[in-house]
Amino acid sequence: MIPIAIIGAGMTGLACAQAVAAAGHTPILFDKGRGIGGRLATRRAGNLQFDHGAQYVNAHDPGFAHLLQTLTDQGETAPWPDSTGRTHTVGTPGMATMAKAMGKGLDIRQNAQITGLKRLGDGWLLQIGATEVAAARVVITAPAPQSVALLGPDDPLAKALATVRYAPCLTLMAALRASAPFVTRNAPEDDLAWIAQDSSKPGRPKGEAIAWVAQASPDFSLQHLEKDPAAITALMLPLLYDRLGAPPDAVTHAAIHRWRYARVITPLGQSFLSTPDATLYLGGDWCVGPRVEAAWTSGIAIAHDLLARIG
Repeated sequence: MIPIAIIGAGMTGLACAQAVAAAGHTPILFDKGRGIGGRLATRRAGNLQFDHGAQYVNAHDPGFAHLLQTLTDQGETAPWPDSTGRTHTVGTPGMATMAKAMGKGLDIRQNAQITGLKRLGDGWLLQIGATEVAAARVVITAPAPQSVALLGPDDPLAKALATVRYAPCLTLMAALRASAPFVTRNAPEDDLAWIAQDSSKPGRPKGEAIAWVAQASPDFSLQHLEKDPAAITALMLPLLYDRLGAPPDAVTHAAIHRWRYARVITPLGQSFLSTPDATLYLGGDWCVGPRVEAAWTSGIAIAHDLLARIG
């Protein structure tokens, strides 16, 4: 039986696993993807790359600030001035590097989607394809709707998630051979609410074309969420041309990513949920707020509670 199984290797799962492992335990993380990090994501296309999820991180908690400083000292992150007078922290050479650095030394099973979860005596039975794995304690760090689907709508913890709300986000990744009028543009009321010159971040590949990431507003994203990628690209590219003042023939690459659970707009209001016997925990940014640091906060809080229970 696995002592501690963590479902999801995004920031919450990684933060929890790091803290638990530092205390001498051996958690196993299961992630459904080919890569880890969740929205700490970097997409590559030939000699281009795009941070198509979280654009950067900032620290308010001293513990999170210490983590970022450690990663910076190791060369895994670096400061990025966005030309508005603010400086953020980004992974180098991509945001996904942060997750990879945090995952070093941890037992992470990728391409391992948990499709079922049920009680097994004092523990839990995880269904992974045709395989069943028993675990004494389980930490679920999936988005709230996916956690509900795993638990079942009648589960008491699932019912507690009824108030959590998300906004989706459609993200355009484009490369243009045209001048760059800005580094970032933040216009929450615009259809393209955020535009970033990804090529300006430290450690990014340089070439004739400039890599841009444009994230649509919640309203635009919700309106067009179910369209096929080609249709979404056809809608968002002209908007990007307009905001950059670039001609349509400047584009050399364009792709879309659809984030269904991109931004928490109504969080739970506490760091995590757990069963009375502390054998099952639920956590994520959806507990605290719409920042990478919030996901870390939830993961660390789960780890502290779990360690206090098991000694």
